[in-house]
Amino acid sequence: MRRLENILVTGGAGFIGSNFIRLLLESAPGFNGRIINFDALTYAGNIASLLDVQAKFGGKRYFFERGNIQDADLVATIFEKYRIDTVVHFAAESHVDRSIVEPDAFVQTNIVGTFTLLEATRRYWARRDGVLFHHISTDEVYGSLGEINTFTETTPYAPRSPYSASKAASDHMVMAFYHTYGLPVTLSNCSNNYGPYQFPEKFIPLMILNLKEGKSLPVYGDGRNVRDWIHVDDHNRAVWQILRQSKIGESYNIGGENEWENIHLIQKLIEIIAKALGADTDELNRLITFVKDRPGHDRRYAINCAKIRRELNWERVIGFEEGLAKTVDWYLGNKEWIDGVRSGVYRQWIEQNYKER
Repeated sequence: MRRLENILVTGGAGFIGSNFIRLLLESAPGFNGRIINFDALTYAGNIASLLDVQAKFGGKRYFFERGNIQDADLVATIFEKYRIDTVVHFAAESHVDRSIVEPDAFVQTNIVGTFTLLEATRRYWARRDGVLFHHISTDEVYGSLGEINTFTETTPYAPRSPYSASKAASDHMVMAFYHTYGLPVTLSNCSNNYGPYQFPEKFIPLMILNLKEGKSLPVYGDGRNVRDWIHVDDHNRAVWQILRQSKIGESYNIGGENEWENIHLIQKLIEIIAKALGADTDELNRLITFVKDRPGHDRRYAINCAKIRRELNWERVIGFEEGLAKTVDWYLGNKEWIDGVRSGVYRQWIEQNYKER
C-alpha cells in the first residue's frame, strides 16, 4: 500500500499545482495526509492563489517551503523534515514562447531540477515500500500530428521546441531512474489545461482578458492549429487516481478528447464574453489579429485516453461548454487576483513575506 501521508508537491503555487493542492485537501476521497508545497515563486508561481488553503489548513495539513528544486541540500532537508513519502512533480518552466527566447532556464529547471529531485528520492527512500515519485509531463513531447490519429503512451517522442525537448529529457530521466535504480515512479502526459488561477500569458486567460479590455487577439499563423483541452480539475482527478491505483513504472496519457482549432476557440470565447458583458459580437470579432507564426509551431495535438480509462477507471466529468463558461466567469470576477499578478503587487508581497532560503 502506498502511504500518501506526506506529499511533496513541487510547483504547488502554479496553475495546475495550486488547483491540485486544493482538490486534495478539500475533496479528494481517501486523503487524510499532509501536503508540502515546494515552489520557487517565479513569475508564474503565486502563493496568493492558496491563501484560503493556508487559512484553513496551514500548520496542520498544509505547509509551504520556498526554494528551488535545483538546490540539492534544501531538497534533502525538506525530505528529512517532513518525512516525504510521495512526490508529485509539477514544477516546470512551461511557456513555449519563453523557451524560444530563454532556453537555458528550461534546461536548468526541467532537466537539472528533475534530476535533483530524483537523486533526493533515490537516497532518502533507501527502502522503496509505499513511496512514489509521480512526474507531470505534456503531450508536446510527442511532436506534431497530422489530421488523423492520436497520441498514445507508445507514440515515439519527437519534441520540436526547447520547452518540449526539456520535458522529453526529464521524462526519460524519470524512467531511467526506475529501470536503473528501481525507483518507484509513474508518469503522465497531459493535453492543454484551462481553469482558474492560470497566469494570464497562457492562451485562454489572455484571450479572455484582452476581450474584456478591448485589446487585440493575436493569433499565430492561420489560426488552424489544433489543441486538445481539459479542465484542470479533471486532470488533477486523474493524477490522484494514478497516485492511488497505478502500477509502478507506468505512464498515462490524460486528455479531454476535445479538439479545437485556435481560431474557433477564440470565436467561442467571443460568444461567451459578448453574452456576459452585453457586448457586440461583431466588434469583438474585429479584435482578432493574425500574426507571424512562431518557430516550430506544432500543427495538432490529440490525446488517446483509453489506457487510463481502462486501467484506473478515470473519466473526465466537466464538459467543455460548462468548464469554459465557468472559467470566463472566474476571470471576469477576480479582478483583484488578476491586477495583483499583472501589476507586481503580489510579487512585492511575496518578497516581503516568503523569503527564499
